[in-house]
Amino acid sequence: MLKKLSLAALALVFSATTSMAATDITWWHGMSGKNGDVINEVAKKFNAAQTACNLTPVSKGTYEEVLAAGIAAFRSGEQPNILQVFDAGAATIINAKGAVIPAEDLINKAGYKFDRNAFIDGIRYFYADASGKFVGMPFNSSAPIMYINTDALKKAGVEAPKTWEEFEAIAPKLMAAGFIPLVQSQLTWEFTENFFSRNNVQFASNNNGYDTTEGTVLNVTDPNLEMMFTKLKDWSDKGYFGYYGAGWSDNQKVFEDNKAALWIGSSGSFGGLQKTATMPFSATFLPYWGSIKGAGTNSFIGGAALFAMSGKSDAENKCVADFFQFLTSAEIQKFWHEQTGYVTVTKAAYDLAKKEGWYEKTPVAEVGIKQLMLPAGQWSKGYRLGFYPQIREVMEREYNKIFANETSVKDALSTIKKEGDDLLARFAKTSG
Repeated sequence: MLKKLSLAALALVFSATTSMAATDITWWHGMSGKNGDVINEVAKKFNAAQTACNLTPVSKGTYEEVLAAGIAAFRSGEQPNILQVFDAGAATIINAKGAVIPAEDLINKAGYKFDRNAFIDGIRYFYADASGKFVGMPFNSSAPIMYINTDALKKAGVEAPKTWEEFEAIAPKLMAAGFIPLVQSQLTWEFTENFFSRNNVQFASNNNGYDTTEGTVLNVTDPNLEMMFTKLKDWSDKGYFGYYGAGWSDNQKVFEDNKAALWIGSSGSFGGLQKTATMPFSATFLPYWGSIKGAGTNSFIGGAALFAMSGKSDAENKCVADFFQFLTSAEIQKFWHEQTGYVTVTKAAYDLAKKEGWYEKTPVAEVGIKQLMLPAGQWSKGYRLGFYPQIREVMEREYNKIFANETSVKDALSTIKKEGDDLLARFAKTSG
């Protein structure tokens, strides 16, 4: 990516590319509502900044629907130029032989100098290959953070916990103050994937799946994860932890309605929460276990990246590279960050937002970025697991059974491992 290049300079670069009719490119994405509107605005800004390219964004439904549509379109030769793929689907698109052009290669070929170090540390590796080369371009990135009902903690006379041990100590006081101590949004992303990252525990073999698909297996029966879910079940039985199902909004609403003291949610949720919360709130980092050696590292990102689909003309590929440059400029990243709540993916955009006082106005917006910039651990860079959306479904099913008293933690994790490993083995046979 270009370093500290202004939008005006970018416009000159792009407009100098050609004086011919604009080259049309398409961008399939999975965002609706306010975020979809912001995507349309970003596209308008890009089209207005230059004359060589015309970008058309198209919403294709949910993340899962976008991925399925993109793969089907590629097989029929009707793929878009840019495909938004969510975190759990990264392995699917990356391992689809010949489906994408690595973003780093595309940008370098277009004559730009790509700088991996320009990206926030906790974002840099998630959509890269084992060597660190960017395959996807990070876009809407988020981190799981702890939202705080400030009045609830004040009433209970406690401070926000940094560790889960500290949470366990204050939970009775939060209950006594009339609040559900803790709720969360997604047990897969926040208490499984990011459990491994935040506590620096290996998630899967073969370097968390980055090195090869062959023989990759899950580490979900790790004693530390078993301890985490045993604690969650115990907390649930005691009233410390409220679990309302796998749906995101099912758990968020309890916090919004001033019934819960703490909520583990996405850093990208704060914008909407400002409109829906019925009480003042703040945020802090996702807790970790002080009892686990090496814990307290950064977290995995959530959200999605943009992938440049192959099989397109040189002119179209150049336009995609131009758009990626535009999208990662400090000004546009800052715009996206402030309008949606997703974190900036580059350090320059973060510095610009900080310089202009954005975090003085909205300090919660900085929490996710600061968490992603925490020291990294051996196992905090990400994961690359095939058929992972299906593996998440297995996890959600078994986690629901735990809290419904239909299975034990040990048996649930064993089932997840067995079915998950089977899915990984199937993916290894079919990928490419």
